[in-house]
Amino acid sequence: MKNSLPKLFWAEAVLAGLSGFLFLLTLVWRDWIEGVFGFDPDHHNGSLEWLIVAAMLLAAISFGVLARSHWRRALASQPTR
Repeated sequence: MKNSLPKLFWAEAVLAGLSGFLFLLTLVWRDWIEGVFGFDPDHHNGSLEWLIVAAMLLAAISFGVLARSHWRRALASQPTR
């Protein structure tokens, strides 16, 4: 099964996981941008962080759906035993 999955599936699966992680990170630690990069683009009002939460959730769902479609396509192309 692993050999029949395209590289695009793995890229989408990794991006879905990374987006999901950043979504959860932003929900838990809202000032992570300031902490990691050392600059404050929204002056602690949280608007950038909420934009990131929405974007990462959308990206995680989108990449997850794309990876699932590749997974299902690979399963359908497997010969039955």
